[in-house]
Amino acid sequence: MKLANPLKNNMYAELAKRNLKRQSIRTILAAIGIIIGVIAISSMGILGNTMKLSVTDSFADIGDKLMVYPAPGEGSITERQIDQIRKVAGIDKIIPLNSHGERVEYKNEETFGSVYDIEKDGLEELAELEQGRYFKSGSTDCVLGSGIADKLDITVGSKIVIGDSKLRVVGILKERGLGFDIDTDSGIFTSPEMYGKLYPDDEKGYDSAIITVKDINELETVQKDIENRINKKDELITIFATNLITESIDGVFDAISLFLIGIGSISLLVAGVSILNVMLMSTMERTREIGVMKAVGASRRDILTMFLLEALFLGVAASLIGGLLTLGGSYMIISFIMDDAAYLLKFSNIIYILEGVFFGIATSLLGGMYPAWKASRMRPLDALRYE
Repeated sequence: MKLANPLKNNMYAELAKRNLKRQSIRTILAAIGIIIGVIAISSMGILGNTMKLSVTDSFADIGDKLMVYPAPGEGSITERQIDQIRKVAGIDKIIPLNSHGERVEYKNEETFGSVYDIEKDGLEELAELEQGRYFKSGSTDCVLGSGIADKLDITVGSKIVIGDSKLRVVGILKERGLGFDIDTDSGIFTSPEMYGKLYPDDEKGYDSAIITVKDINELETVQKDIENRINKKDELITIFATNLITESIDGVFDAISLFLIGIGSISLLVAGVSILNVMLMSTMERTREIGVMKAVGASRRDILTMFLLEALFLGVAASLIGGLLTLGGSYMIISFIMDDAAYLLKFSNIIYILEGVFFGIATSLLGGMYPAWKASRMRPLDALRYE
């Protein structure tokens, strides 16, 4: 008896394969529906997730920072407050700075940027050099963002004009893109001494301070400790945690991915209806065959198994093809759009392909359930009389 069951299962599996091959055109059309559905649901998920990964990576270097600003009604962050913040446990570095929007001139051309008062060590922490070197403390030199340098065609060694002062460019920063700490691409960075010469009437103190923490998991704890220390009696400073930005971005792109997957699921729904139609037609065409099988001893379970195996084989084959095509197509698209196909190999993207394959197989089985049930419920005499 134990040997008979495997043979029996193999027999119905062979019958299922034979029936799929017998109506090859119809099988191929149903398979195409599944393939399109799997590609749609997988590629939509990969597209949304890749966008999320790309944007999150762009902001990865700011997620461990706290931005400190004067509270509404307060003019600036004082040196005393900076000293108090330094005493908080868990802080890696604190970078106080001032900034001022300004017009920059070079060879009769001009543009606008932000002039920053920042210590050399602070700039080294926040930005990376493309050319040249960082300015020396106390010097009249400056370092430019790549955006201003490209726009005015400025090179290392050039002299720019800000107000009535000339500053020698000793370094150009690498392009970083949008940031929420400092605007590196459109910034002019100089020492506090030079900044004081440019804006002698500015009040003492700082416009803001950037705090990096030793452990990103302690970001909220450090934020609360600073607020408890500085804002004990009155609200003197406002603190903004940059990890909230990345969390918000994750939430937005998760919603986008879910929406795109929902659109792709419509294709699978259409594919399920197509399989239902194929299996129903197959059931009608094989009514007499089902009657003969039942007359010679096939049970309802045997007929149900045979029809479900047909749906399963069709779903597995079509879903795997759809998954492979998604992998190849996504590789080409991501390589073309982002010039980096490494995102495709991220575990979260592979999961979307596996999900597409799973839903393709599940759709096939659901589409084949009713026809299989209908075939198993046929009465042998009625089936044999069917014309």
